[in-house]
Amino acid sequence: MIGLALRSLKFYKGGFVASFIALFFGAAIVIACGGLLETGVRELAAPQRLQAAPIVITGDQSYPGANKVFRERVRLDASTVAKAEAVPDVQEAVPDVSIPAVVVPGGGKGGVTATGHGWDSARLGPYRLVQGSAPSAAGQVVLDSRLAARAGVKAGDRVTLGLHGTLTAYRVTGLVSGPGAAGTLFLAETDAARTAPQQDKVDSIGILTRPGADRGRVRAELADALAGDPVSVLTGDERGRAEFPDVVIHGKNLVSMSAVFGGLAAMVTVFVVASTLGLSLQQRQRQMALLRAIGSTPGQVRRMVLAETFTVAVFATALACVPGPRLGQWLLGRFVDAGVVPGVLIYRSGWIPMVAGAGAALLTALGAAWIAARAAARTRPTEALAEATLQRRRLNWIRVVFAVLCLAGGAILALVTMNVDGATAGSTATPAAMLWAAGFGLLGPTLTRLMTALLRWPLRAVTGLSGQLAILNARARATRLAGAVMPVMLATGMATALIYLQTTQNQGAQQVFEDNLRADLVLTSVAGGMPTSLAAGIDKEPGVAAASAYVPSSGFLEPSKAQLAAYDGKGRKPKGTPVQITGVSATGIERTTAIRAASGSLTDLTGDTVALPESSAKGHRIGERIPMRLGDGTRVEPRLVATVGDQRGYGAALMPAAVVAPHTTDGTVPQILVAADSGSDTVRLAAELTGSGAPLPGLRAAERSDLVAASAEQNDTQTWVAYLLVALVVGYAVIALVNSLVMATGERRGEFTLQRLVGATRGQVMRMMTVEALLTALAGLGLGMLVAGATLVPLSRAVLGRATPAGPPWILLAVLVSALVLTVGTTLLTARLALRARLSTAIGSRE
Repeated sequence: MIGLALRSLKFYKGGFVASFIALFFGAAIVIACGGLLETGVRELAAPQRLQAAPIVITGDQSYPGANKVFRERVRLDASTVAKAEAVPDVQEAVPDVSIPAVVVPGGGKGGVTATGHGWDSARLGPYRLVQGSAPSAAGQVVLDSRLAARAGVKAGDRVTLGLHGTLTAYRVTGLVSGPGAAGTLFLAETDAARTAPQQDKVDSIGILTRPGADRGRVRAELADALAGDPVSVLTGDERGRAEFPDVVIHGKNLVSMSAVFGGLAAMVTVFVVASTLGLSLQQRQRQMALLRAIGSTPGQVRRMVLAETFTVAVFATALACVPGPRLGQWLLGRFVDAGVVPGVLIYRSGWIPMVAGAGAALLTALGAAWIAARAAARTRPTEALAEATLQRRRLNWIRVVFAVLCLAGGAILALVTMNVDGATAGSTATPAAMLWAAGFGLLGPTLTRLMTALLRWPLRAVTGLSGQLAILNARARATRLAGAVMPVMLATGMATALIYLQTTQNQGAQQVFEDNLRADLVLTSVAGGMPTSLAAGIDKEPGVAAASAYVPSSGFLEPSKAQLAAYDGKGRKPKGTPVQITGVSATGIERTTAIRAASGSLTDLTGDTVALPESSAKGHRIGERIPMRLGDGTRVEPRLVATVGDQRGYGAALMPAAVVAPHTTDGTVPQILVAADSGSDTVRLAAELTGSGAPLPGLRAAERSDLVAASAEQNDTQTWVAYLLVALVVGYAVIALVNSLVMATGERRGEFTLQRLVGATRGQVMRMMTVEALLTALAGLGLGMLVAGATLVPLSRAVLGRATPAGPPWILLAVLVSALVLTVGTTLLTARLALRARLSTAIGSRE
């Protein structure tokens, strides 16, 4: 049977080529997503400014005991430096702090973004002076020569630096050259300590070892000495995490994103490969029937099919290992361009993604081949020829059971989607779409018969005899027609569902943002941030009705003491729940936003207090202490003073800005929301708040519309990344659609020959095929819209509070027209090529 299988490959090239294409592209996409997943898991970035330190200690960004991360930089206690220096073979432990900075030449309004550090940490680069001298006193600064060129300054000049929310004049004492980004400057140690985001903390510690020391042993001893502290001891390319904490923060985003779309691509691959192989074997039913009629056993037929499939799959998946990693690296580059992940993230795609992608495609192919071969292999020899001719088989109980399970799973996920908050509804809607598609696919022949019955009379009325003949063909060959309809359903259903899923979530987030914002002006600073006390001063300015600091962050609601006390050691230990945290001013939050207290009072939001969304506050009472972790991992227990509405899941816990800001990466207030007095001229007010008499030099004002536009642009950028991955999966489904249609039409050469022999002209055959193509397209579009509707209606109710999704209608029109053109065009082109053969040649080529 193995030899027979290998010899049969050259006689059925069309079916095997189609299977090869499906397996090749499916494996390549899964391998690419696997490479992105490995890149996110490894979280590697080449060290730059700290490359001279063989070992680096930094804060552990991971939330304890869970696959979650803190979104703000986790800093180290200053006492960690002494602990590290006490370890044998540590020559010196050099602390480093990163200070957000802006270089403003001549005190003007424009500025160049930079990062400041203490001069002592310059040797970790190492950096060397190329001009001037080191900063030895307060008010002195050394610039990277590339930064100085961008800012247009030189040694000896005076510049204005924005540090920790204030603008201060400094003298440039020298220029340095060294590794890392161009935006680096060094301050005297006293200035660095004074302007650091947290003055009793350091960002990282560079470890310089003694000559000849075993660095692996030193690393282990450092880990032992610091056991129990939230630290990470890093070597090699891991050290880049200390310089670029975004590698860890956004690396987790890359893990979740690639896992979701990799899983989606794998499921689409299963569907496509099974459909392609099933259609390929349907074309060979006559051969299978003859093999059974001459005495071949079911096992022999199955082994032959498996051997053929294995041969094709091995070559396809092996070749997919070449473009797969390159496709993953290209996708990572697009994510970097969109600002989703940092550009310093090192792409890693080892053998695990290749084995996983190739193995998944290989197992899918063998599983699909075994299932597709079962029916033919188990056919009784006396019924073989009739079965091959008439295609009378019906759904078996296995397909029905799995179809019911898939549809039930889709229904359950739809109910879950409707009842979760809008921000997380997409995580259940995406697998629901795939389950709906899989369920409809398993019921393909039955649903195709139903759609044929519904479309029969309209098509007959419009197309006449050609339509009648096409309907008869469809009814007699329902299995073959289903093999063409299902790819249309998959491509249109998944494209519509996934694209409108993104537009709906984007619109939901944007709508909540616009509805929530009531401020007339938004103040920012050329210094990059503002002091937490500034909002109170702005509130007293003439023409200002109210002002509130706005500090976006995130954190975790920790398990309560009662939950921890009830835990008996069995099952999952209670963990923290992620929550958005916003730092605000109690006196101005209700005038500058639409946030209102559902219970308690927001005016009590001062000191050690918190206001929680109603869903997060369940089980808690006003006045109760709420265990939390702020964005940098700091444990706090603020007193609950109010609850606020959830805003369809986009709400946040509110805390005083003076509490939240010190625990963010920058340590300052990025925005102040300002509501003008009734009848005040906002343009004039903006000029007064940012002019020569401004409460703080360097303030800038933007109107509400500018902030709304900026938010929309940010949402569009993030949505574009999702579109890219959706396009990858849908593009694969389109390839499968064309693949299947070419196979389904090309194998009918013998049927066309018989029609020609009994007197049908080429034009008549083409008209019949046009109607069949329309029937295929309309049936597939109808089922695809059912998949999309079952996915999007629950999502839209959760996100927008209505049944219809958000997004331009032209997207739906483009999907429908594209599917129709592809289906009809591919079918007619293949039929035309099949009809070009001479009758004598076609007769001789029939099975």
